[in-house]
Amino acid sequence: MCQQQRSATTIPYAQAPEAAPRMSVPVPASGSRRRRLWELDGHAYCPVIGVCLPLPQLRRLAEKTLGRMQQHNDYEVHCIAVTECRHRSPLSEAVQKELEGRYALVLKAAQQLKSTEALGRWWDDCRASADWAGALWAALTHPRCDTVLEHRILGEVHMLQHQVGMACRADLTRLDALHDENAILGRELANAQARCQQQALQFSTRLEEQQALALRLRADLVQSQTRQMQLQEQLAQFQAGSPELPTRLALSQQNRQLQEDLQTLQRHLQHARHEAQAQRERAEALQHRLDEMPAPLPQETAGESPRLDHRAVLCVGGRTASVPIYRQVIEHRGARFLHHDGGTEDNSSQLDATLAAADLVICQSGCISHNAYWRVKDHCKRTGKPCVFVETPSRAALERALEDIVSVPNPTPGG
Repeated sequence: MCQQQRSATTIPYAQAPEAAPRMSVPVPASGSRRRRLWELDGHAYCPVIGVCLPLPQLRRLAEKTLGRMQQHNDYEVHCIAVTECRHRSPLSEAVQKELEGRYALVLKAAQQLKSTEALGRWWDDCRASADWAGALWAALTHPRCDTVLEHRILGEVHMLQHQVGMACRADLTRLDALHDENAILGRELANAQARCQQQALQFSTRLEEQQALALRLRADLVQSQTRQMQLQEQLAQFQAGSPELPTRLALSQQNRQLQEDLQTLQRHLQHARHEAQAQRERAEALQHRLDEMPAPLPQETAGESPRLDHRAVLCVGGRTASVPIYRQVIEHRGARFLHHDGGTEDNSSQLDATLAAADLVICQSGCISHNAYWRVKDHCKRTGKPCVFVETPSRAALERALEDIVSVPNPTPGG
């Protein structure tokens, strides 16, 4: 509070009104006219000017009515305004006009109050809100504001100012803490921004590399497409110049397949030749052992089966290793030995000529092809040649077959 009011402010608001001498017009007991600023109690100027009017606006009004105020600080301007408003002056009238215009809506609301009790309750409701500056001006200037209510309002405003001061100090403490926290967060933000800038630079570099790579790939793609179109045009020209080219390609593919099949058959043939060579070697070894065996007695002398002199006996089929045994048995009986493998190695076309040269036919039905079997059977049926079908390719089976056909009349050799 300003120096002019130091003695007055030391008087408690709870004292009787006579303890605080008034310097303005007494409060009217009745009537509807609102009091002016210079008609308020002496204790009201400091809170009204300090609370209801912002300091920048107060300084503008003081400069407008009193002249230059740059050399005065805010406290001095406040004290000058309080002194000037105690009586009617240009500054007090300017402040009065400013407050009336600033709080016109609040004044209109307070105008509806018709008693001191209603005004007190309205002030209590407004004081609980955050913005009570307009309510202070409206309550102090209301025609129903008596001395008791005025002192109560001023006391409550005085305590509210203390509370505001304590809140300001707490806010300043919190503000200092927030400043420290803000400094820490600022440093962290600066570090984060530095990291973000570095990452952005790295991403920008990678993006440029990717874009350059994409350009190269597009260029390669265009070249590949151009080359493909050229090749397609060449292919179309080749196809137009050689209409039989698809047929040639098909024949070439078929030729490669046939060559592969021929190579497979050649491998099988080579394998079969190796097996035939091995069988011939085994037959020669068996023939060599048979040659070294003592010759058996003639059939007529031994009382065995009669001889087959001057007859040509054809053996169709049989194992390759058993052919020397067949030859020995047949030639031992005085006959000529003929043999055909039944279509496995010998050409099947030679079978007809061999059948025509034979007098007797012994067919190993289990060791010949199906085609050779039916050709032997058909030839013997047409020509009437004796034919015995043997299922087991053994020496005993061959001897039994010879005994079965020995009763057949001896035809003319070669007939």
